[in-house]
Amino acid sequence: MGEIKTIGVLTSGGDAPGMNAAIRAIVRTAIASGLNVKGIMRGYAGLLNEEIIDMDKQSVSEIMRRGGTILYTARCKEFMTEEGQQKAAEILKKHGIDGLIVIGGDGSFRGAQKLSALGINTIGIPGTIDLDIACTDYTIGFDTAVNTAVEAIDKIKDTSMSHERCSIIEVMGRNAGYIALWCEIANGADGILIPEKEQFDEQDLIETILSNRLKGKKHHVVINAEGIGDSNRLAKRIETATGIETRATILGHIQRGGSPTAKDRVYASTMGAYAVDLLSSGATNRVIAYKAGQFTDFDIDEALSMKKTIDEYQFLISRLMVMY
Repeated sequence: MGEIKTIGVLTSGGDAPGMNAAIRAIVRTAIASGLNVKGIMRGYAGLLNEEIIDMDKQSVSEIMRRGGTILYTARCKEFMTEEGQQKAAEILKKHGIDGLIVIGGDGSFRGAQKLSALGINTIGIPGTIDLDIACTDYTIGFDTAVNTAVEAIDKIKDTSMSHERCSIIEVMGRNAGYIALWCEIANGADGILIPEKEQFDEQDLIETILSNRLKGKKHHVVINAEGIGDSNRLAKRIETATGIETRATILGHIQRGGSPTAKDRVYASTMGAYAVDLLSSGATNRVIAYKAGQFTDFDIDEALSMKKTIDEYQFLISRLMVMY
């Protein structure tokens, strides 16, 4: 690998609060190291369209507190093809980009993996509210998203209590139940539905709600993960079975937006700086991770082969929180 002189950065997949903090750290760390930085707009789609801009310290001023990503993001079917990947590698070389930092989820890392195989020095930074990347205990945006969800659930519980009803609250997470799990522990709920625990017993949930009502509980909350879905139909079934007015609320993309928490700002900044240092040291095909209290990195191939499982102790705690 030759000496790194110019670094490219893009954000791909779903946006996550804290991505801008990572971009800022990448740009300023690179410039401090005597490197040039180019921003690639709209992810891999923008790369194929050569939407590439020069970035300097001023271009990332005052962005850390903003949600979303100043580089924008998009899905790109063309990049999934071998022809698209070859074209992307050629465009990077054409623009003199020696190293590429990709901020996104596992799908984005698969793209980085393909570019690495084509001779592009790549580093991945985990940016997803879903917390579903197996090699890391932290992903950019999760902390902000779960805090947004916790606050929203607290507000829904207020009105649910006032009307003595049951609320089914659907949180995001794609096919992962981490936001739902954290919300149940943080907010308290009569039940939780997550993809990792498919042995959900709806009758058991109904009996829990009825039992808690007999004990004097006036309102009920069930937290449903996006990967399970069907919140509106579940609400109708529970209302029919219990006779308790039941409403479904889908929190949706509110969880992706908003000013990032201090944790997301600090961790994202650390990961951004770390990515630049890795590229400068000659590393490639790596994913930044936060594991066992330390920032570290994994080979992308290894990271993508790992399977993430739900924390069984946290799940047990969440079950105990159901007790009224």
